[in-house]
Amino acid sequence: MPRISELAVGDSIGSTEIAVDRATFVRYAGASGDFNPIHWDEKFATSVGLPSVIGHGMWTMGAAVSLVGEWVGDPGRVLEYSVRFSAPVVVEYDSATPLAVTGTIKKIDGDRVTVELTATQGGTKVLSRALATVDLSER
Repeated sequence: MPRISELAVGDSIGSTEIAVDRATFVRYAGASGDFNPIHWDEKFATSVGLPSVIGHGMWTMGAAVSLVGEWVGDPGRVLEYSVRFSAPVVVEYDSATPLAVTGTIKKIDGDRVTVELTATQGGTKVLSRALATVDLSER
């Protein structure tokens, strides 16, 4: 776990790339119960104006915050997390598409640290105002 005394606003908490393919969304649909065909049926997705199959928003949100859980060493220390969805995660038929996530310390308040996440796919920002607050107190 990071030590509060060694952190400063603007510090990076790291980055990750998460490979996303259609099987990811099929598995997520089964786990979440969200079987909307925009997440797995390309013909349907394009018929409603989407460029291809798109990821579940909650999957995208969860995948992005995993960087914070890894950084802090305990996902249970994430106290608050919110995002705005700015673009869908699009996955082509025959390839995995990376979701790139970076995190930067935005605020330090006592033992609480607010991390701003940036999640992009192919240069397009898919989440905006993605903020996670973590508890770094000694337990």
